[in-house]
Amino acid sequence: MMKKSSLDEFCDMIDTYGGRDKVIRTLCYTTKLACGLYQTTNPDLSKKLGIFSSKMSATRATLRLLDDWPMLQHTMRYGLGHKEPDRAMAVMGVLANIVDNIYYPVEKVCWLAEHRVISVKEPGKWDTASSVCWVLSIFLNLLRILRNITLMEQYSKTLYKAANDSNREERRKLLWKQQQELLSVVRLSLDFTQAVSTLPKGYLWGGKLSTLHIGVIGTISSFIGLYQYFAKKRGPA
Repeated sequence: MMKKSSLDEFCDMIDTYGGRDKVIRTLCYTTKLACGLYQTTNPDLSKKLGIFSSKMSATRATLRLLDDWPMLQHTMRYGLGHKEPDRAMAVMGVLANIVDNIYYPVEKVCWLAEHRVISVKEPGKWDTASSVCWVLSIFLNLLRILRNITLMEQYSKTLYKAANDSNREERRKLLWKQQQELLSVVRLSLDFTQAVSTLPKGYLWGGKLSTLHIGVIGTISSFIGLYQYFAKKRGPA
């Protein structure tokens, strides 16, 4: 089978919704990072980069307007999480799905209000509700991954105790999965830091991160996401 070129792999990625979102997200945060870096040395360039970054962010928000339907489908298929390895992960999965199903309609109201399609009382409260859902969703998914890493570590010890040629491949695949989950912990921790910063001032570090801080956090998280995308496509080396 002929190996795909880097261009083919990139085109395959942007041909999907998830892949295109990752690219737009990366553009959003790398330009936000550059915007923060040039704020004092080149304000005019910083302003242009800030405009581009905000447009990329708005593009992502617009593309998410229909995400509630795939989310609803995922929730129905997930059910009570019977396929999860233990009850704790199932409970966290169900809670995360509930939060996400609340988040998308709330974000839709925020989007419609922002573009003056509808009028709502106290739009700031809707924005806060959206941020709270975002924070909770990331937090629950982070807990799920940490729990999964614990279970994988327990299984890993069992495999290594019975180390032999027959389970060598299984050990190699498990190690790869553990590495990917650890990367997910780093990525979600960065996303959680950014999500909390969107909360009103007075709540943890809400409103305290600068444009540069958000740019750094978002850029690192985005590149980890891109790496994981291609790593998942290629599988264990």
